Amino acid sequence: MTGKTDLSQFGTDPLWLVVVKCVAVFAFLVLTVLVAILVERRVLAWMQRRIGPNRVGPFGLLQSLADGVKLALKEGLTPAGVDKPIYLLAPIISVVPAIVAYAVIPFGPVVSVFGHRTPLQLTDLPVAILFVLAVTSIGVYGIVLGGWASGSTYPLLGGLRSSAQVISYEIAMGLTFAAVFLLAGTMSTSGIVSAQEGRWYVFLLLPSFLVYVTAMVGETNRAPFDLPEAEGELVGGFHTEYSSLRFAMFMLAEYINMATVSGLAATMFLGGWHAPWPLSLIDGANTAWWPVLWFVAKIWGFMFLFMWLRATLPRLRYDQFMRLGWEVLIPVALVWIVVVGAVKAMALYGYGNPSIILGITGVMVSVGSIALVGVLSRRTQPAKPVLRARFDPMAGGFPVPPLPGQRLDTNPRSTKEDAHA
Repeated sequence: MTGKTDLSQFGTDPLWLVVVKCVAVFAFLVLTVLVAILVERRVLAWMQRRIGPNRVGPFGLLQSLADGVKLALKEGLTPAGVDKPIYLLAPIISVVPAIVAYAVIPFGPVVSVFGHRTPLQLTDLPVAILFVLAVTSIGVYGIVLGGWASGSTYPLLGGLRSSAQVISYEIAMGLTFAAVFLLAGTMSTSGIVSAQEGRWYVFLLLPSFLVYVTAMVGETNRAPFDLPEAEGELVGGFHTEYSSLRFAMFMLAEYINMATVSGLAATMFLGGWHAPWPLSLIDGANTAWWPVLWFVAKIWGFMFLFMWLRATLPRLRYDQFMRLGWEVLIPVALVWIVVVGAVKAMALYGYGNPSIILGITGVMVSVGSIALVGVLSRRTQPAKPVLRARFDPMAGGFPVPPLPGQRLDTNPRSTKEDAHA
């Protein structure tokens, strides 16, 4: 159950091959963004029984390219009250970490490139997963600083929401990694993929997988967790004051982050580049360049999940969102780490089959976690709230919704009758 970590194959590539790998990773991410924007619009149209983009190019295939050209040609407006250096730097801070994180994600095994044997991975580290966590955490500074530097109220509120959101869900995501570290015995991405040869961690660490999938949606600010840019109350959120290519960079960062967390999910829980069963039974399915196909297919499976959630679920209230992170995800992840550690210790002393124990216990913890979410979602106000004095929504000069326990008299005549009485 412990993966062997051999990093001797990294750091030996010639400079030209390193450059080729960097360009290939960057091209893959940019192409993934262009395709994802088009696919999302078509998938949402299909799920909502309407016609998606079908005008630009054959079958609308050039719609993403047209949108990019449109944003590039639009005038870039800079509001007068912004902190200009930080305002211009914020989109870059959001994009660069999302791209750098892919440096340690493996696309496949060792292959031959123009006669040179090299792994289909830019590099690897003994603490590669911690590197990904550290780099992706920097991306939130682009959102926070972009909202703050805009010099406007609504972008500032979006940035503050994002900081609270990332802190909450970054903790839950990190705790899911701890269970993987315990089982794999390594923090390197190539070692974790090797440890899953024959049995994926999604079956052994099901609670970690469910917590991670939930946390990755919150990390990327995607619906139903897109609170930092909830247009209903924030008019676009942290990027309200951005236009043209600066706005496009924020959108680019969002979609690249989706690909990053999807690739990380495939690496941590779905065997990385290993072929799924029964394709894994075919000789050569996990050799040569075939694993790249399996890995990209797993990434697009998660990308489709993002789109499905956006078309299906309404946006959560902020208190519901934070309650889910602090009262469900983090406690479940902590309990599951204790269980995995106990099972690992039992295995060292030869007690029981750790795979069977983890599989059964994981299903039980997962069912209990889903039940806990259902209980919290039905939590209501006290049966007999303390009624306060009559509520006047216009007392402060602008309409304010009533708080729990306050009554809003919807009959305009009652106010006049009370005044005459």
